[in-house]
Amino acid sequence: MAALAINDLPDGRRVLALDGRLDSNTVRAVWSDAHRALADAPGKPVTVDAAKVDYCDGAGVALLIDLIAQERAAPVEIANLKPAFELLLKQFDPKRVAKDIDPEVKRRPAIEEIGRAAAAVWKDIAEQITFIGELSAALFHALLRPHTVRWRDVWRVCERVGVDALPIVALISFLLGMILAFQSAVPMKRFGAEIFVADLIGLSMLRELGPLMTAILLAGRSGAAFAAEIGTMRVNQEVDAITTMGLDPVRFLVTPRVIAALLMTPLLVLFSMLLGLVGGAITMTSFSIPVVTFMKEVESAVSFTDFMAGFVKSFVFAILIAGIGCLRGLQTAAGASAVGESATRAVVSGIILLVVVDGIFAVAFYILNI
Repeated sequence: MAALAINDLPDGRRVLALDGRLDSNTVRAVWSDAHRALADAPGKPVTVDAAKVDYCDGAGVALLIDLIAQERAAPVEIANLKPAFELLLKQFDPKRVAKDIDPEVKRRPAIEEIGRAAAAVWKDIAEQITFIGELSAALFHALLRPHTVRWRDVWRVCERVGVDALPIVALISFLLGMILAFQSAVPMKRFGAEIFVADLIGLSMLRELGPLMTAILLAGRSGAAFAAEIGTMRVNQEVDAITTMGLDPVRFLVTPRVIAALLMTPLLVLFSMLLGLVGGAITMTSFSIPVVTFMKEVESAVSFTDFMAGFVKSFVFAILIAGIGCLRGLQTAAGASAVGESATRAVVSGIILLVVVDGIFAVAFYILNI
């Protein structure tokens, strides 16, 4: 237990006599009383007599520091504290405790905030352009000299990007085909046009939804993984060590991941297209349309050009996913939260660029009448 006795001496001083143990369980009993005693005598010098304190841990020291740090006209001093506890007390500076060590950053004017944001966006665009040049040079070097590529790392990343992502891509594509078929067949049944749902499923899965949904899944899965892995290497100064040894981080770290994405993403897109059609066909059986009829209608509605329009996108999407993930990893700053921020930026940037590029493809296909 802890106790507090208040004595006013003839010379005008007030003595706060502490007694017992000052730990996390007992200090709360005297904390408010000690503050009240200081508030009742604002002009009197106060002495905290700790002669009878037989135990004092961090909580007790916090009480003593808090009493010393009070802003008063007269000072507060600690007396008769045992040497072991005195040594613990001297480790803290009451003047620093009294001030906010980490004050809130003052808000800047709106114009300055807009200018800083614009400068940050422009800097990021410049870094992306520089990275595109470095990555293009690295891929061209790998194309001319395949033996310089670390193929063991490429196959390892292929397994993570392709095989490990196959279940989630299959599930999402299958459900997407089922949902799209059901939502389309219900209103079209009113006009007796359920068979044309096969045209809708075939065109949408092969031209748009198959490549785009697969790319978004890979951006959230593999893109974030690339950013976190390279970001951790950046924080641990492994990237600096690679540079010190005379190796190019883009060729050493980025090229194997981009090649693996280029190899696996088109295969996942093909798998997504197939599973989307299967999901739509299974759903249409509940509307009295056999699977064979569904597939025949898809075959008559979808051409090879429609298939290639979606398939070509997969290569561009693969470069975007791997490139953005690796770039955000290389941009990782120091700090405990830096890796998480890099992974988040990789996912957000990747999805935004995927949608923008998909829109560019749509306009280009319309102009080219594809």
